[in-house]
Amino acid sequence: MRQRKTILITGTSSGIGRATAFHFQRQGWQVIATMRSPEHETELNRLPGVICLGLDVNDDASIRMAVSEAIARAGHIDVLLNNAGYALMGPFECVSDEQVRRQFDTNVFGLMAVTRAVLPHFRARGEGLVINVSSMVGRIPLPLYSVYNASKFAVEGYTEGLSYELESLGIRVKLIEPGAVKTNFFGRSSDRAADTGIRDYDRFAGEMLGVMDRIGAAGSTSEQAAEVIWQAANDDSTRLRYLVGVDAHAMVASRQLLPNRLFRAMIRFSLSDVAFRTAGRLLYRG
Repeated sequence: MRQRKTILITGTSSGIGRATAFHFQRQGWQVIATMRSPEHETELNRLPGVICLGLDVNDDASIRMAVSEAIARAGHIDVLLNNAGYALMGPFECVSDEQVRRQFDTNVFGLMAVTRAVLPHFRARGEGLVINVSSMVGRIPLPLYSVYNASKFAVEGYTEGLSYELESLGIRVKLIEPGAVKTNFFGRSSDRAADTGIRDYDRFAGEMLGVMDRIGAAGSTSEQAAEVIWQAANDDSTRLRYLVGVDAHAMVASRQLLPNRLFRAMIRFSLSDVAFRTAGRLLYRG
């Protein structure tokens, strides 16, 4: 009898991680759904084949305990999905050092810590797959996301380098790059710059964040992202990157095809006051 595959997912309390847990469970996989407060979970923990565990990517002891319990209860892990993360938004000058450190602690160092905890298990089995959820902004940086951009650029560089290191051990590595996704990424999964008293950015930031909130509401769904993750998990090729959403495909293609000066001019115009108001009237009226 063929052994049922197992995926361990971080950040399953909401958004892409949650949709992915449901998707893989429906496909017959065993799912280790991790979150910071599993005692508050009321749905995933009732599904057959789902094990809910507490895991905080900012707590090394929590990570080690969760991975150990996952292996003990599930028997093995085939795929690790590093999904937990959030976005710090706002002008760089207006974000605090504490906010910057928290962004990297969660999006980069937490992801690395979970990967480090799972790799010995993969090496012992001679196989495994690490999937890291990055973002379109890991390749196409946007204003007011400077620190978030940087964290995702770090994930991109880390993941691509890691893919070469692990290839000879039978361990594969892949990246998921969503564009705008209709999740609480723009709500509970975001952190906005504190009021520092600096007023020079107010007009630009107000217009920009308002449009981005509307774009987020019109983006891809978490379920669509989960389908791309499913595709990546079942793709035995050496393909590294998987885009999610029309916007991500269009932006990355534009970056690849256009000269740098023209691409940057396009971004500047698309983020101008006139373009924002026009796009808002055309795309979001009613």
